[in-house]
Order: sequence, then C-alpha cells, then structure tokens
Amino acid sequence: MKKHKDPPNQTFEAIAAIKKKLLGKKLNYQEIFALMDEVSHEKLGPILTTYFVAAGFKEGFSPSELYFLTKAMSETGTKLKFSGIVADKHSTGGLAGTRTTMILVPIVAAAGFKIPKNSSRAITTPAGTADTMEVLAPVTFPPEKIEKFVHKVGGCIVWGGHLGLAPADDIIIQVEQPLSFESFDKIIVSIMAKKIASGSNHIILDIPVGPTLKIKHFQDAEIVSKKFSFLAKKFDIKLTIDINHTLEPAGHGVGPALEARDVLKVLYQETDRPLVLEAKALRLAGKLLDLCLDSTRARSNPGEGEELARLLLTSGKALSKMREIIKIQGGREEVEVKDIHLGQYSHEVAAKHHGLITSFDNFNLTAIAKILGCPTDKRAGIYLERRIDEKVDKNDILCILYSTDKWRLKEATQTLPNLPIYKIE
Repeated sequence: MKKHKDPPNQTFEAIAAIKKKLLGKKLNYQEIFALMDEVSHEKLGPILTTYFVAAGFKEGFSPSELYFLTKAMSETGTKLKFSGIVADKHSTGGLAGTRTTMILVPIVAAAGFKIPKNSSRAITTPAGTADTMEVLAPVTFPPEKIEKFVHKVGGCIVWGGHLGLAPADDIIIQVEQPLSFESFDKIIVSIMAKKIASGSNHIILDIPVGPTLKIKHFQDAEIVSKKFSFLAKKFDIKLTIDINHTLEPAGHGVGPALEARDVLKVLYQETDRPLVLEAKALRLAGKLLDLCLDSTRARSNPGEGEELARLLLTSGKALSKMREIIKIQGGREEVEVKDIHLGQYSHEVAAKHHGLITSFDNFNLTAIAKILGCPTDKRAGIYLERRIDEKVDKNDILCILYSTDKWRLKEATQTLPNLPIYKIE
C-alpha cells in the first residue's frame, strides 16, 4: 500500500486562505501569493479553485486585496521586457463587431510608440481580437518572438492565452466559463495583471456601458473606473479611461472574417467603411497618444492625439504599419478587403413590416452568430445593414447571415424569429 504524501506547506497555506475568504475575512499578500502560485501551477485542482472564485464573487475584494491579487498574478508567470513608453489598450468588452484594437495598434505604432498587444480569443462574443487578426496573420508566438516583433516594427497583435502572462488568471477563467459569471473585481485584476506582465505603462481603458454588455450601468462603470485608477497608481502606470454609452456594434461585421474586412476598410479608407468604428478607434487612439505625448514632453495640447491619429490614418501611414505587422507575423502584407472570403452559404434577413429600428439585442446577435459557427468558422458571421434610429420599409434587408455549413445557416435562420436582433416599432 502506497504511503500518502502530505502536500507542501504552501498548499496548506492556500487552502487555509480559501477557508478564510469563505468566512468573509481579508487576505494578506503572503496568503494571496500562495493561492496564485498554487493555482498557476495547477496544484489546487478545479474544486478548490472554484471555492476561491465563488468566495471572491460573493464577498468581493478590498483595495489592498485587489492590489495583492494583481501583484501576485503578474509575478507568478512570464513577463515581457521593454524599455521606455509601452502603450496598450483594453476593453471591458461584451460587445460584438467593434474591432477598434486592430485600427488603434498600427496608428500608435506609426506614431513611434511601442505597443505589444496581446489579445484574447472569443469568450462571450462571436470573435475576439486574436480570432480576427488570425484571418490576416498567425497570432501564436513565444514571448521572445513578440519582443523581437515590437523592437523591429513597433507593435504586434498576438494571442496572449498561451504566453504564461498571469497564468493563474487563465486557469480561473476556465472555472468561471461554465457558470458564466465574472465579478467586476475579477475583470479588473485580470486586465491589470496581464498589462503589468506585458510591460505596459501607458494604457487606454475602454469601458462600454449598455443594457446587453458586461457593464450595464454608469454607476458600475464609475466604480470600476476608480478601482482601475487605484491599481494604476499603485503600479506607476499612466491610465486614461473612456466610459461610453454603447447600444449596438460600431462595425458592420460580426465574426472573424467580417470584422477583419471592417478593419481593412477603415485602414484603406474605403468609401463604404464603418464610420462609427473609425470614429471610436480614432477617439481611443487619440487619448492614448495624448497620454504618451505627455510623457515625452511637458504637456500635449488638448486634442493633439486625435489629430495625430487621424493624420496617420488618412495619410496611409497606419496602413503601412499594419502591413509591417502582418508581414512580421507571417501573413501576406498586401492583403486587401477582396481577399477576405466569407462563408459560401448566406441568407438575407428582411424587415417584416415598416417602422423605426428602436433597439438592438447584443445577446441575440451573439447567439445567432455562434449557431452560424463563430468563432471556429472564421468565415461565418453576420453583416449588419441597418442601425438604431433608421427607418425601414417592409422587405428592406436588415442583415445578412453567412456560414460555411448550410445546416448551421438553416438552424440560425429558423432560430432568428425567436431571437430577433433588431426591434422595429
């Protein structure tokens, strides 16, 4: 009979910390580090990890615990190393079809600032930035390659899920996904830990607020904003925050290929580009550039960043930089919109009656897009022809569904009447 080995002291400490948190007590740094270290090395197992996640969701975390969690998460994994100003952008997300990152990164890199953007794949939406960038170029690279890319061309857009940046967070996400819950505190720690591990020191945070998004109320957005600002100050990070009311996607396309087409249309300045997406990308890029410019001299002029962002976009310099990024990541730098193919099966969704589009359901949009095959099927998705406050007549086309699987398209078409994307009154 095998003799049972006692777990090491740190495992005991981590388990004791979980018990303490379940009782509603505050944890110190040593307890939190023990927990994050054990989670990151997968020594606790899913059951104990779930107990910790549930305790944090129920009780929340104090400011000191938020700081300790962020510090421990960032210190128990890989770190990217860059010098000087390192720009970054993140969104609290939950909204499909708003791919601002892939426009912002080449703009900021073209301005001469380093921006190593590691992005996620889809979790709650039909496509993540990594899924969309993968339409144009590979996104999976080791940390040393990413450092080389950024030193050579100024920026990159890669998948961060395998880099080992804040690995405890990736394991906790796996626990959260089946239950479909994530506390605001956890979102804050997750984002900041990965930014610190990426070496970022100048960050724009996009907080969209809307009835079908992760953050539904402005009051919650203000609370989240204050906590982000607290952590940024603790880690000596310059942070600017953009809280915005969002009712529908900024782009026309939903799904990896369709969102990649939107990005290229903006970068190529095509006449049918999504102007709302362009405006949001320029606003975010401008705020981030203002932050970076402030650090290079005494002060930047109000609005100077957005003017510079617009100039870099309209002059074609952002497009040239995106081509450099695509090429260094192993894609075809001359790629154009016409090169991005969509699913061969499609269905036009027509308005049933005359009226005004009064609202948009992001939850239903995501559900239909996933039935079509997103994000695994890169060519699947939904092209949105109409926006809120537009008048439509009977049989006007509202959107077009795409898939590479005719049965998925049929299922999505049959489901749509029960999960309508648009409300017309």
